[in-house]
Amino acid sequence: MSGGGNNVVNKVFYATSYHPIQAGSIDGTDVAPHDNGVRRALLCYNAGLYDPSGDSKAVGDPYCTLFVGRLSHYTTEDTLREVMMKYGRIKNLRLVRHIVTGSSRGYAFVEFESEKDMLRAYEDAHHSLIDGREIIVDYNRQQLMPGWIPRRLGGGLGGRKESGQLRFGGRERPFRAPLRPIPHEDLQKLGIQLPPEGRYMSRTQIPSPPRRKGSVSNDREEGYYREKSSVEREEEFKERSSHRYNHSHRSSSHTHSSHRRRSKDREERSRTESRSDKKERSRGTEARYGDNKGKVSDSKRSKRAEEEEERSHKRHKHMHSHHHHHMRPSSRDHHSSD
Repeated sequence: MSGGGNNVVNKVFYATSYHPIQAGSIDGTDVAPHDNGVRRALLCYNAGLYDPSGDSKAVGDPYCTLFVGRLSHYTTEDTLREVMMKYGRIKNLRLVRHIVTGSSRGYAFVEFESEKDMLRAYEDAHHSLIDGREIIVDYNRQQLMPGWIPRRLGGGLGGRKESGQLRFGGRERPFRAPLRPIPHEDLQKLGIQLPPEGRYMSRTQIPSPPRRKGSVSNDREEGYYREKSSVEREEEFKERSSHRYNHSHRSSSHTHSSHRRRSKDREERSRTESRSDKKERSRGTEARYGDNKGKVSDSKRSKRAEEEEERSHKRHKHMHSHHHHHMRPSSRDHHSSD
């Protein structure tokens, strides 16, 4: 049966279990390893050389644990914790470091206190920036994905083209819907997951991580995360952005109005205090100089009265002298009478 056709060109699917041969295949239909890394991983897979439960540092609830990759080597535990706290309460955080040098190896595991918080980070933190680096996030495949083989043994998922060892089926590099006939029998013999013909997903949809069984709410959320499209995610993003903007705008308006009220109150207090100070200074001046002012005023009035009296006396004396001069006979008249 062929899985080809134009209707599946942009369709993808994701691995629910790990097989090294399939992980090395772009469409998940290879039946033989194509590089040495895949051969090494296949050897470990078949011989059972990797035990995911043997890692003593892998502690905590795997359903609440998020894998964070492509971190900057300068990113610290405190920085990563501060960023991840936006999505929920963190119970434990482990930044993987080199056993000899102690430097960061560029990935970490973050355990949240609830699956709900982990799912929120799983959806929203993918491709976000930390210290200038675009990170990727995924569920804890080490403990939850059957058959998992890590990158150091030739397995893993993702990778860069420069390495020449790309691994497919994960969130970052899903399997492409096959355009060639699917070798069903060969895949079944190898125990490789068959492509879900007729049930492919688009690249904009979010693959659902494994969930605990037996919870109705979890099953409902699982369907929600699986089926959510890019349009819905964009609408949710706009809604969250609008909510943050409105909250920020209300806070800003409240802050500005409070500032204006405080400024008016300060101005009013300043005017009141200014008037009070002027009155107080005036009363102080009167209390200090009031008697002296009265004395000065009395002295001025007394001096003006003396000056007026002196001028009056001079005028009276002048008038008396002039009258006496006209009444006395001149010597010329006296001699002429003789």
